Amino acid sequence: MTHVVATINLKGGVGKTTTTAALAEMLSGEFGQRVLLIDLDPQTNLTIMMVGERRWGEVDSLNLTIASLFDAAVASNGADYDISRLILRGVSPLKKVMSVDLIPSSLALIGMQEKVAAAALGIGNESTDILLRALTHVVDNYDYVLIDCPPNLETITLNGLRAADAYIIPTIPDVMSTYGIGPIQERVKSHGERWGKSIVELGIVITKYRRASSVHRNTVDDLNRRKDIGMVFPSLIPEANQIAAAAEYADFGTLRQKYGTDGQFTALRELTQDFVATTKVRLGWAR
Repeated sequence: MTHVVATINLKGGVGKTTTTAALAEMLSGEFGQRVLLIDLDPQTNLTIMMVGERRWGEVDSLNLTIASLFDAAVASNGADYDISRLILRGVSPLKKVMSVDLIPSSLALIGMQEKVAAAALGIGNESTDILLRALTHVVDNYDYVLIDCPPNLETITLNGLRAADAYIIPTIPDVMSTYGIGPIQERVKSHGERWGKSIVELGIVITKYRRASSVHRNTVDDLNRRKDIGMVFPSLIPEANQIAAAAEYADFGTLRQKYGTDGQFTALRELTQDFVATTKVRLGWAR
């Protein structure tokens, strides 16, 4: 029953990480789901958002981040790795969010791309299936696994996509942010065909939406009219200082207080409800 979903956009600053974190906390706090977050982005924003800089520094100094998985794969020709040792349990600072775990990221991933891509792994193994194989032993402990991918389509990101059943594309509704949607979809489809699997696009998530902006309104209308890019989730996540502030590791009290009481919480909850419904329809009840 586990659904593994990657979050991806080739442009940074579109709210990808905040959307991933909010989905996880809403899935847990509002819908009672067990969630595993995997931070593949070397910027480590998701990790720090969920556990704070101090705890991240501690696990990073002990080499207990996702970077150690890829480092071990390169060093041991792709031998099995116990990824459970990397999982941080109950990571959200909110008391109501009790079932979100995290595999943290590291700055060490920056130099890992070329090493992993160039590695001669074991027979039958590829540089893109390291995460997929490692997750085999823990994935069934969760209802959802959400993978925050870097803003590129290099080896680490491809590991996230290969492990995923589906993906979402968060985007600001402007020309620059939406320009890469088509190429992302084409590349994901191409890689899926090469791997012999279908990676389902669940939909596009509109972030940092400004109702007063004609560019934003027109872009959303255009995306909804286009038949070549799939579904746009109807919940438009507004641009708001409170959502930006939610990236701070702090106990805001409740999800509503964390994400905002002027419609932001409602929009994120409705997005999560649509996300749950869409995964059930598109991916089915069983993995």
